[in-house]
Amino acid sequence: MRINKAELERIAVNQTQYPKPYLPEIAFAGRSNVGKSSFINSMVNRRNLARTSGKPGKTRTINFYNINDEFRLVDLPGYGYAQVSKSEKEKWGYIIEEYLSSRENLIDVILLVDIRHQPTELDLMMYNWIKAFGFSGLVIATKADKITRGKYKSQINMLKKQLEIADEKLILPYSSTKKINRELVWERLERILEDN
Repeated sequence: MRINKAELERIAVNQTQYPKPYLPEIAFAGRSNVGKSSFINSMVNRRNLARTSGKPGKTRTINFYNINDEFRLVDLPGYGYAQVSKSEKEKWGYIIEEYLSSRENLIDVILLVDIRHQPTELDLMMYNWIKAFGFSGLVIATKADKITRGKYKSQINMLKKQLEIADEKLILPYSSTKKINRELVWERLERILEDN
């Protein structure tokens, strides 16, 4: 994938603020410290397109990134950050749910998990939701540079079992810093775009 254009097109908290639905959208969901912003930056070869924060739970909005005027990558608010009030968590939940249930040009939702850790209950809930809506079920296992390649297999097996994933090819180890599997992820995303 040649990236000629990658820009933040819109920041939204509700339906009235979303950009017009004329481009297909692939959304990314995951815990607040899983590295969604770093993932998007590394995928489009931009250092600061998606704002990364040293403080998890900072992204409280839906961020729409226009790629080549052909499609959008959508960064959903991270969930599961412990140091946030219950009402704040509920607000994030509503922001995510409204987007996922109302967006007609949404063609896939991809779950990001940390390859080093067991998925949380919220990860499982999100993945079950993704499957229930008939999306591809692709999982990006981030921070792959933090473990040795020899451990990939056991960690992938753990994620497969915990998230009840039938096909381990749906789990892709990824590193934003070393760009491990970047081409492979683009291949999958291009296939999703072509199929829709």
